[in-house]
Amino acid sequence: MGWQQAGSDEPEREQTMTIGVGGVSKEQALSSLQDMTQGAQPIGLDEYRVRLAKAQAYMQANGIAALYLNAGTSLNYFTGLKWYASERMVGAILPAHGALEFIAPWFEVGTLHDYMQLQGEVNAWHEHESPYALFVATLARLGIAANLEQPPRIAIDESAAFFIADGIRQCADGYQLVNGREVTAHCRMRKSAQEVALMQRAKDMTLAVQRATASMLHEGITTTEVEAFIAEAHRRVGAAGSYFCIVLFGEATAYPHGVKNPQVLKQGDMVLIDTGCTLHGYISDITRTYVFGEPDARQRQVWQAEKAAQAAAFAAAQLGTPCGEVDLAARRQLQADGFGPGYALPGLPHRTGHGIGMDIHEWPYLVSSDRTPLEVGMCFSNEPMICIPGEFGVRLEDHFYMTEQGPRWFTQPSHSIDDPFGLAVAC
Repeated sequence: MGWQQAGSDEPEREQTMTIGVGGVSKEQALSSLQDMTQGAQPIGLDEYRVRLAKAQAYMQANGIAALYLNAGTSLNYFTGLKWYASERMVGAILPAHGALEFIAPWFEVGTLHDYMQLQGEVNAWHEHESPYALFVATLARLGIAANLEQPPRIAIDESAAFFIADGIRQCADGYQLVNGREVTAHCRMRKSAQEVALMQRAKDMTLAVQRATASMLHEGITTTEVEAFIAEAHRRVGAAGSYFCIVLFGEATAYPHGVKNPQVLKQGDMVLIDTGCTLHGYISDITRTYVFGEPDARQRQVWQAEKAAQAAAFAAAQLGTPCGEVDLAARRQLQADGFGPGYALPGLPHRTGHGIGMDIHEWPYLVSSDRTPLEVGMCFSNEPMICIPGEFGVRLEDHFYMTEQGPRWFTQPSHSIDDPFGLAVAC
């Protein structure tokens, strides 16, 4: 089984690609790739300011006096400051009214200023002092005073470790601590045009890597070798490497996130590759499943059922529709094809999809319990995987984003099990 690329937006990378019949060498596959990051611009100061203003407007309208952003994704999203969470409290304090401020160990202040995008006063604590007491004292200095009768609501970043939230709680008499997700999700789950553009480029990069990977498979190659190729291929297209990588062959493809031992590829194996990269903080995540060699009737039937479930989910994703209805649409299609019902195996053991942006899994989720209405700017994976224990699994994962006209694919779904990348013109 083989195919030849045609009609590509990038004709300079046209090539004959095969799975199991005269595959190209690893070197040839890598040489087909080139840097794809030209012109992709990182998020700028103006957009960070817009994000802060949106958060403050929401806080003012909903009675939240301040938001604590812990080191990690939300701190980066709102301020541009990249800082990894540790056992020391590092973050930002955003009052509903007024300027952004930071909190960090005293010995990190110089480094913090070096990494800052948006500037702000740094409230510093020495190693023998309590950062939590300093946090509460900073709130008072900002005019957010403790009040036992009407405690100001202070939102704590939902990704903050328990020890941070608990440390603040012990010092916060006269304040009401609430989950910061109310603010962070409100802002982050609706992507701007620039965010969508960065994700589009990242996904284009990973799709090119997926194509190149399929072209170099050969009998006897191990999943470990394929993972190493994918990391190098992501570097060739301009990423730092793979953000993550799952490569599975044969029966192991029935496990959504893999097995501990590597496999060796043989004729007739189902191949599942799930991988992604980052571009200026935004993530790609694409899964392709196909057969090494000639698919048998069972493989064709299950693969086609997976494609139908993915299509049903996409068709259900209309503006105003609750996220959970997308999940239910995929499950109805799978049940019609003899899988499930619900989460039962053989069938779909996990949600149909997840939000994506700066985190690979973020709100909202395409799961029946999520009643969030679909809105313009929301971005999702669509991956209603079929798992058949003891045989194989099929996951086709592409992502879409919501526009004024409805859902739009970032990457086009697989064409067929014989032509998974939709490139065939002649064989």
